[in-house]
Amino acid sequence: MENHFKQDCLIVLKEKLADGTIDRRTFLTGLVALGAFSVAGGHMAKAAGGDLVVTNWGGDAVPAFKSAFTDGFSQSAGLAVKIDGSGSTKGAMKAQFDSGAVHWDICDADPGATKSLGQAGMVEKIDYAVVDKAKVEDGFAYEYSIANYFFSYVIAYDASKFAGDPPKSWADFWDVKKYPGKRTMYKWMAGSLEAALMADGVPMDKLYPLDMDRAFAKLEELKPHIVSYWDSGAESQQLLRDGEASMGLVWHTRANLVETDTNGAVSWTYAQGIMAPSGWAVIKGNPAGKEAAMKFIAWCQDPARQVVLLETLGSGPANPAAHASVPAKLKRLDCSAPENRALQVAMDMDWYAVNSDKALDRYLAMVGG
Repeated sequence: MENHFKQDCLIVLKEKLADGTIDRRTFLTGLVALGAFSVAGGHMAKAAGGDLVVTNWGGDAVPAFKSAFTDGFSQSAGLAVKIDGSGSTKGAMKAQFDSGAVHWDICDADPGATKSLGQAGMVEKIDYAVVDKAKVEDGFAYEYSIANYFFSYVIAYDASKFAGDPPKSWADFWDVKKYPGKRTMYKWMAGSLEAALMADGVPMDKLYPLDMDRAFAKLEELKPHIVSYWDSGAESQQLLRDGEASMGLVWHTRANLVETDTNGAVSWTYAQGIMAPSGWAVIKGNPAGKEAAMKFIAWCQDPARQVVLLETLGSGPANPAAHASVPAKLKRLDCSAPENRALQVAMDMDWYAVNSDKALDRYLAMVGG
């Protein structure tokens, strides 16, 4: 789920560097904050000689990672850091553990997937003697992972058509008579089940455990009005910008970009948004050892670094102390800020840890059927 979001963040970061919106120093700092670095050539980094390997979705754009990262964590901890951008999927993490050849020290991974791996004995418990629970939003310090940033699934809409009475709920999103036009939703399920249930009248605080039969019945109802199930952030942005969709369930980062691109012709709202975490996790048997990995995670809790992540990528800080430092112009983009979080529901990663695989299979069958 959030793996696709991370990849999209990197695309956005590169686009900002290319169009001059940010300078190279900010670009590199954003990559550091995202944990998105790869060794040159995109080859898999391997821990050796006390190095620390962090895996994420960095692609090949980070040969300068060493200097950027070493200036921070490496100097404070005395460890060289390499980043592997090949992606910490659940399958890849399990394969490393099963093979006994673990070469990642810290994984930026789905908290739901991490929990199921942890319960199978493959992932370390977070050491909260080192990592500070007080430095993460309440409810997002898990047994086998801890949130490192947030993003939201929100309603974006054609403000040129609906400005006088913009949609305020998922019920409005489903109401194609009052709000005519095609819709677009995510191809990979996340957020869609929650949106469907809220559209069907389920209160935000009663969503979990998700009633899948009810959610899928509601999704089928809207299916004839879906112009496309988007597979990338750029696609969701284009569908709204070109007017092919009058509304979309999209990431708040892309909603904000399309609003800027269209000078407000497309707008968006946090109303009934679904806020999701990304999380740090450590595979058992990591080469640099659990202690070093936990120190890295603790270092990433720094609020200033998380504000940089918001500035460059639009991802909401995991550390609540960061919100006070967010510039006024970015307050709206800060999805985890109290005023924005109050409008949303937090995705229940415990539910996804148990139900994600079967729910995704059913969702993909519906989308493809």
